[in-house]
Amino acid sequence: MGSDGDPPPTTVEYEPVSVKDLLVEMKDTSELLIDLSYSAVLLNSERIAEEVLRLEERMDVLQLRARMSLLMAARNPADAEALAPVLGIVSGAEKISDATGDIAKVVMEEVGLPDAMRTALPEAVETLVRASVAEGSAYAGRTLGEIDLESETGVRVIALRRGSEWILNPGPHTALEAADVALLRGPDAGITEVYGTLTGEEYAPPEPVDSEIADLDRAVDSIILMKNLSELAVDLAYGSILFDNVELAEEVRNLEVEVDALRSRFEAWTLRAAGDAPDPVSLRGLLHLGFSTEEISDAALEISEGILREIDVHPVVELAVQESDEIIARVTVDPGSRLENTSLVEGVPESDVSMNVLAVRRPEEGWVLVPDADTELQAGDVLIAKGTRTSAGTFRDLAAA
Repeated sequence: MGSDGDPPPTTVEYEPVSVKDLLVEMKDTSELLIDLSYSAVLLNSERIAEEVLRLEERMDVLQLRARMSLLMAARNPADAEALAPVLGIVSGAEKISDATGDIAKVVMEEVGLPDAMRTALPEAVETLVRASVAEGSAYAGRTLGEIDLESETGVRVIALRRGSEWILNPGPHTALEAADVALLRGPDAGITEVYGTLTGEEYAPPEPVDSEIADLDRAVDSIILMKNLSELAVDLAYGSILFDNVELAEEVRNLEVEVDALRSRFEAWTLRAAGDAPDPVSLRGLLHLGFSTEEISDAALEISEGILREIDVHPVVELAVQESDEIIARVTVDPGSRLENTSLVEGVPESDVSMNVLAVRRPEEGWVLVPDADTELQAGDVLIAKGTRTSAGTFRDLAAA
């Protein structure tokens, strides 16, 4: 992080570790970094920003270990060619980590952000908070399965930090311990209840602030859309390489082009807003966000580059896929298919298949992100959906005429 008071970098030496496990952890860490960094900005939370920088340090270690392992694995030209897409994952993850660290520093270093960023909060994300488990908390010493937070309150524990160790995607058998730092996501009402029980303190949600500058509102709306599209691009990029899917990789390229175009419009609106803003310097952080968000979409494209160039996926990636039954599918709604004119309610189509639609791309309108919007499917829509392998097959059948 660069200041004199920072601890020295962690010494990393080669040790035989599973590349598969490293790739899975890097994927999960990348997605969590994006989530946390934007939440830090939208909530103006230095505490969440600090967790981003801690997680960025963890990603640096993962990258070095992955590179060491891949160098040891490449024994001939055929190995080098097969490992090239895996190196793309490592390089892309590094760019995501750096970009999210820069986003966190917008908060930490008070670069300057307009209060109108808080206006976008309800549309941008569910509430995400950082909570430290108090010694006398009713949750301390109990597993997440015993507490059953998600069923009772709608709140999910998306990660835990125990000292310097991270537990990503904690499951029902993960126990909460006093002094754990829990990252919680969910509706405001549930967050208020869970935060109070975990910490023994009252949670005070940020108040949205209205802006009187129209161009600033447009700039904020566009940066939120850029964030959502970049986050989707990262999800699809990992999906493309993990499932050796060229169609998903092509959608990553489409998203990267869309984010580039959005950034140009975003910069124009920000510069126009500066003329009407009482303190134009307060908009400097917005420009930093625009640059970092574009970096994330560029990183997603780099992750999927090997698939776009039709390089065979290395067996180590196939091993990572075998552990998960959940896949990402891309389907096109044919005229006269059973999905045509079907409504999406919170991202789930009115059909007998349990696929969650993440986004819709329409030839005339561009991207429609769901589940925020109720959407009626039309012929020609390209759907990006997540679900089990069995459901994905059925979903493709429903989309075909």
